[in-house]
Amino acid sequence: MKKIYTTWLLMLVTTLLFAQVQSPEQFLGYKTGSRYTPHFNVVNYCKYLSTAAPNMVKVQQYGTTNEGRPLLLVFVASPENSGKLEQIRLNNLKLAGASSDDKSAPNENAPVIVWLSYNVHGNETSSSEAAMLTLYELVNPANNKTKEYLKNTVVVIDPCMNPDGRDRYVNWFNSVVGKSPNPEPFTREHIEPWPGGRPNHYYFDLNRDWAWQTQVESQQRMAAYNQWLPQVHVDFHEQGYNEPYYFAPAAEPFHEVITPWQREFQILIGRNNARYFDQNGWLFFTKERFDLFYPSYGDTYPIYKGAIGMTYEQGGHSRGGAAVINEDGDTLTLWDRLYHHYTTGMSTIEASADHASKLVQEFRKYYTNARTNPPGEFKAWLLKGDDTDRLQRLKELLEKNNIQYAWVYNGSFTGLNYFTNKNETVKAQAGDMVINMNQNNANLIKVLFERTSRLSDSATYDITAWSLPFVYGIKTYGLGAYVTNVSYETPPVRFARPLTTPVVAFAIKWSGLNSVRFLSELLKHKVKVRYAEQPFVASGEQFEKGTLIVTRTSNNIPESRLAEILEDASRKSGQIYFPIGSGFVDKGFDLGSDRVRMLKAPKVTLLAGDGISSLGYGEIWHYFDQVIDYPVNVVWVKDLDKDVLKETNVLIMPDGAYRNFDKATHDMLKEWVSSGGRLIALESAVAALAKNDWGIKLKDGDKKEDDKKEDRKDEYSMLRKYENRERDYLPNFNPGSIFRVEMDNSHPLGFGYDSTYYTLKQDDNIYDFFKEGMGWNVGVLKKSAQVSGFVGSKLKDRLKDGLLFGVQDQGRGAVIYLADNPVFRSFWENGKLLLANAVFMVAQ
Repeated sequence: MKKIYTTWLLMLVTTLLFAQVQSPEQFLGYKTGSRYTPHFNVVNYCKYLSTAAPNMVKVQQYGTTNEGRPLLLVFVASPENSGKLEQIRLNNLKLAGASSDDKSAPNENAPVIVWLSYNVHGNETSSSEAAMLTLYELVNPANNKTKEYLKNTVVVIDPCMNPDGRDRYVNWFNSVVGKSPNPEPFTREHIEPWPGGRPNHYYFDLNRDWAWQTQVESQQRMAAYNQWLPQVHVDFHEQGYNEPYYFAPAAEPFHEVITPWQREFQILIGRNNARYFDQNGWLFFTKERFDLFYPSYGDTYPIYKGAIGMTYEQGGHSRGGAAVINEDGDTLTLWDRLYHHYTTGMSTIEASADHASKLVQEFRKYYTNARTNPPGEFKAWLLKGDDTDRLQRLKELLEKNNIQYAWVYNGSFTGLNYFTNKNETVKAQAGDMVINMNQNNANLIKVLFERTSRLSDSATYDITAWSLPFVYGIKTYGLGAYVTNVSYETPPVRFARPLTTPVVAFAIKWSGLNSVRFLSELLKHKVKVRYAEQPFVASGEQFEKGTLIVTRTSNNIPESRLAEILEDASRKSGQIYFPIGSGFVDKGFDLGSDRVRMLKAPKVTLLAGDGISSLGYGEIWHYFDQVIDYPVNVVWVKDLDKDVLKETNVLIMPDGAYRNFDKATHDMLKEWVSSGGRLIALESAVAALAKNDWGIKLKDGDKKEDDKKEDRKDEYSMLRKYENRERDYLPNFNPGSIFRVEMDNSHPLGFGYDSTYYTLKQDDNIYDFFKEGMGWNVGVLKKSAQVSGFVGSKLKDRLKDGLLFGVQDQGRGAVIYLADNPVFRSFWENGKLLLANAVFMVAQ
């Protein structure tokens, strides 16, 4: 009797606790959707639910943003499943073949895992509000539907993937809105200032960073994601406020590795979402605009990890405010937006619960097929090691994505040379890497490594080429058979040993990003550094152009302190250095030659503000602050004047239109360059200079007179069909493709490179060659330069015989032109040395 009473009492207490679970409105003190909730209160509500419903809700902090805000996962499950979340997680990894310790058979009769991600773009703010409402209804004791869903479903909710960006928007909006929101779209509260809330702290688009993981938010999130590997993932977004709701199925192109089941379930989900939207009379669209191709989105990356990955888009981002009148004359409110997201979230959970068994079975099948029957023409890749850090950096990316690799020390192989596009025989040597395809992540490997990707539709939403051998500049061979004679032990790292003879100098090879980090450390410690313009041999070691040289004689630093600085720089950068016993080199120019130049520490200024791409700016800011750790002065573009230039050696113009630069500004900059300044212009900033008589000219796209006459004869070619209007741009479209650039690596801008560099080109801008004496044509496109990706038919002939990277000496200074972005999204690894050359090497 006592036992029955205790059980009854426990049930009563549990019921009372659940009855007291507060809704977001009750907890926050205002009506849901009436205002934006700052991130700290989103966090507080999630933590509150974990105490109000502890047998259903668990909160895990998986990371911290650059600005110190917590990143959370909230796990919601039935009381039965909530107590064995770790068991469910480990079993799920076994289903994916990702559990190396436990060899027992996985249980297919397991809950389906549904992962919902909100607010990756900071100014798409309704979704974090929707996340709180969704969490509440999942534990709401009065909601009998969600109790049924949770019997066989574990829901994982990331309530805000980009807290820094979201708070940037929310704090701004709350500071400008009145007691009631103004729905007129032209008013102040609908026009957020530069840079906007979309990106993270460093102004990166986190929805393009899933695979590359260049940002701390992505790195921490993906570490957690890959420990769970859900069967269903939804990424909640917002689009322009005039657009109706978008949900799956997605638009073409679908990548060819996407399975029939992954396609089928998108349709099933779409029909379930449509059922609820039709009941409410809400408009929506599917199968348009948002494709499944680029591998680093919040829908595609989960797909390549075995999930059903989907994007949901609600109208209203940024300019939606808390209420806005759209082009139909209707007022779209924050409540409308969040409730639409809440509805599709619940619909997705419902459909997943209804098909839980099938989802789990297909998930296991996906990974089994990946291991036993991997996709693509190659069974393995052989990546050649060299004297640079490129392979080490690729290794770090592979590890972030749980891609297995090994090392090979000998053997002869025949495969496709990515750089020549020809089948060749190659001998392996110590330090070469092998990636075999018979592993869990074979689909992701194929996507990341394929030389060319098959496009089912060229009207795609993002870049169409990202093959890692070109991204990293690593000589790679696609092999037709697995490589079995491999080692999983990392080859020993080469260390330079001190000479027994007197040391007159130390040399650091200029071979990659680690070299730049080493230089940054030296300059911050005010060590005087020289660099070699020509190759040389000293102490039996070969050194190439750009090698850094630290001599003892010119540095007024005690020998022991200099040794400490060098050791510390080597440790931080991962770059070795070599002691040199004599200024009399074995081959080449001696250390006292004028071919060995002094490298002065530059004072770098980076422009920011209106008219400049926030993403382009952010890539460079992040490069200095996080990648090479070198000081940079950020200046508002409106504040650029002679006083700023007096404190500047290197001025960087990120991608931007620079329409606010009048003739006086251009004249001021020209005078500064002539006096010794170095101006670096990137992307459309180069075009802005070309329009203002700086001496660089866009390549003339005019056709020959005979071609013009021929066009006049064929006037019917101008007739177009109205229904094709959205595709008429494609012949002149270059969303992002890889081109082979011929490099003059004897010029300081080309130091550390071979004669070839691979660039990601995203426009049709190409410039006339500099005539002799007018400038240096360092990186040029020649004929047949396209390597991978889609380029419109009318652009292919234009993108040849022109300049992409060049230098103009002007007076005592120089202008460095980088028409393509060498640090695109910070994942274009092989370009990072190019930007360093522009900053540190050119015109010293």
